[in-house]
Amino acid sequence: MIMTETNQALQGIRPLIEQQMKLWNVPGLAVAVIKDQEVIMAEGFGYRDVEAGLEVTPETLFAIGSTTKAFTAVAAGILVDEGKIDLDVPVKNYLPHFKMYDSLATERVTLRDMLCHRTGLPRHELMHYNSSFSREEVIERLQYLEPNQDFRSGWQYQNIMYMVAGYIVGQRLGTTWEQVVQEKILNPLQMNVSNFSVEDSQKQPNYALPYIDNGDQLQRIPFRNIDLIGPAGSINSNIMNMAKWVMVLLDKGVQQGQRIVSESSLAEVFKPHMPTDSWITKETPMCCYGLGWCIEPYRGHQVLHHGGGIDGFTAEVAFSPDENLGVVILANKNGSPLPLILRHNLFDRLLGLDEIDWSGRIRGTGKENETENQDETHQPEEEAKEQEITKEAETLPTHQMHEYTGTYEHPGYGELVIDMIDDHLQVTFNSIQLPLARLNNHAFELDYKPFQYKTPATFYTDANDHIVRVGIKMLIEPGTKDIEFVKK
Repeated sequence: MIMTETNQALQGIRPLIEQQMKLWNVPGLAVAVIKDQEVIMAEGFGYRDVEAGLEVTPETLFAIGSTTKAFTAVAAGILVDEGKIDLDVPVKNYLPHFKMYDSLATERVTLRDMLCHRTGLPRHELMHYNSSFSREEVIERLQYLEPNQDFRSGWQYQNIMYMVAGYIVGQRLGTTWEQVVQEKILNPLQMNVSNFSVEDSQKQPNYALPYIDNGDQLQRIPFRNIDLIGPAGSINSNIMNMAKWVMVLLDKGVQQGQRIVSESSLAEVFKPHMPTDSWITKETPMCCYGLGWCIEPYRGHQVLHHGGGIDGFTAEVAFSPDENLGVVILANKNGSPLPLILRHNLFDRLLGLDEIDWSGRIRGTGKENETENQDETHQPEEEAKEQEITKEAETLPTHQMHEYTGTYEHPGYGELVIDMIDDHLQVTFNSIQLPLARLNNHAFELDYKPFQYKTPATFYTDANDHIVRVGIKMLIEPGTKDIEFVKK
């Protein structure tokens, strides 16, 4: 495609973006398009700070969430090139005290297993969310986190394992994951404003604030520091820096004549490892996961992509090696489908395909709503939906509310404290305070507001009818056991 044709393909994209931002109530957005090693579009839309009326520019910093995982995978590939690690050697060779709940996984799990999400471990997301643990403490507590699948039997998105992989990458060079990515990737690519913490972003002059829907209103929320789980999602960047990242991937690891990572290591990163339970449509009939990338055919074209979402931000990074085409979309809105919609629309345009009403399809109102093998959209950042609470038959309460108070402990998750606040119970976990409402006798409901979902909490008694433990559905995946905290 010559540049004139490319520019023609982008005609009308700006009013479409503005219209879709209003439809999906997105305050700010930045879009970059890369074609044949040129940035052919890099623009900001809307506001990085709604209250102050500050507009998004191509230089505005956003949290890129789980699109960070690709940096961790490539960093591991660079260390393979240097002979410092082997993706298929058991992790215990690098961390002798490493231990998982499953003894087979303890002995056999490799960096490759971690980087393609096949360890058998479900998310256990709340174990690290807002936690004060160190990375070493999280690794020590892995042995108490139960799997819900057999080792290597299936794909399950897992942030903690990515943190462990990044930790090993740093350890092998006697430093940290942050330092390795900085020196091996960000510095050579001159990604000079990218950083590893929302604390650092806020020291810069141009950064986006995080927002969430609160009913029909847009609400600004606090930044969420996820430094603990950094290798899984803590990088912050802008579309100009991210365009450099996409270009080096499209150029098979070379940046302006300088090789950043070998072509063979990139081939491992881009190779399909595990089939995923992604959103299946007739345009995307299957999806596999490589190392930090989803790989799927999109309307007959190979596309590698990854989404990212942390509190108040959503990101999409995608590219097609065969077409030498890439896009980056960053938004300061929690769990927004708009970056995905625009990713599809841009590929439709730039590949010369008829445009599909992806926005209408996702809203369930468009003409293109009928698809083959249609499943619910299944993305990591959208899994924290409200869970159905099954109520017991009504019985009279056998215990007073104050009898449920106390400190409860799980060897992996740590301490959970239940207090009486006025006439109701409140849970404090990882410094987050959450209301706990009684449904029926020992059946309660925990309102986990940061993830916007409610989850069951069931208390249990001993032979003397004393409250001794509470089981909470702390996990996102279906079919997982309750996490049981024992009263101290």
